[in-house]
Amino acid sequence: MKVAITGASGNVGTALLRHLAAAAPDWSLVGLCRRPPTGGEPAYSRVSWRTCDIADPAAPAVLAAAFAGVDAVVHLAWAIQPNRDEAALTATNLVGSRRVFRAAVDAGVAHLVHASSVGVYSPGPKDRAVDETWPRDGVPSSSYSRHKAALEHELDSLEKEDGAPVVTRVRPGLIFQRDAGSEVARYFLGPFVPTRLVGLRRAPVLPLPDEFVFQAVHAEDVADAYWRVLERRAGGAFNLGAEPVITPDRLAEVLHGRRTRMPLTWIRRVASLSWRAHLQPTDPGWIDLASSAPVMATTRARAELDWVAHHDARSAVADLLTGIGQGAGTASPVMAPRTAWWRRLRPAARRGS
Repeated sequence: MKVAITGASGNVGTALLRHLAAAAPDWSLVGLCRRPPTGGEPAYSRVSWRTCDIADPAAPAVLAAAFAGVDAVVHLAWAIQPNRDEAALTATNLVGSRRVFRAAVDAGVAHLVHASSVGVYSPGPKDRAVDETWPRDGVPSSSYSRHKAALEHELDSLEKEDGAPVVTRVRPGLIFQRDAGSEVARYFLGPFVPTRLVGLRRAPVLPLPDEFVFQAVHAEDVADAYWRVLERRAGGAFNLGAEPVITPDRLAEVLHGRRTRMPLTWIRRVASLSWRAHLQPTDPGWIDLASSAPVMATTRARAELDWVAHHDARSAVADLLTGIGQGAGTASPVMAPRTAWWRRLRPAARRGS
């Protein structure tokens, strides 16, 4: 089988390449990303890399060449930052994704697998799990959620076209692994958070609202689901999440801290003020998404893909926190290990001497 993967050098892409190296060593892989990796990771070395920025108006020609003769396209490319630049996010996440979908159809690709998310869902319950039929209109205040919902509705239309590929939507909860530590810290924590202390997981007090209930899943388990989807050419939507559901009390256990209740409005206000002050890169829409996204049932993935999560959700969270503390990463530029700020000053100091 020949598979093209957009965003192949990121968190899920790296995990998928590693999984395919073991589970499907005979598959031919084409990887597309803005900055292809150069060495340092065996899973990267077996990929035929193409430099492609799907936000670039020239991307359709690159996509057409990359998708020629492939059996499946896995669309993982996505922009989280710059969170303050809605136009830039739209150019990648909406316009760029449309280019990927259209190029796959025009190339006659038989299977299109789209990286959706729990963020696609409208606000829902935390005390019971919803299946893949829950409304998909997103959380209005979250650009991430709005974009995920908009793309799924576009896929609804694409599926109705003559000669359309089999379309799969993979909808995981939060995806964690150790090697994503530096990437997650850059995207969500900013330069002022003491990442070494995060890695120690010794928080004396955690002010958390009751609404912070979410699902986590390890990147290795998500990669296994993608492989099963590709191998079986399984269409439709699949929720992915590991047990147990992470509640504020369970998160406090992982961080070895004491949880105190904090009103959601206060947390949102702090996030908004610190974001406006450029103290951290996460806008309050992420707070709204975390507090309102539903808990998902994973029955369909287990029944139709024989998928199970081998890492429980608490260990997935702990793995990420360890990676944040260690500045973990890979040879991929987007997942490059984080460098402490004082180390970044050394080259400048040497140049000035």
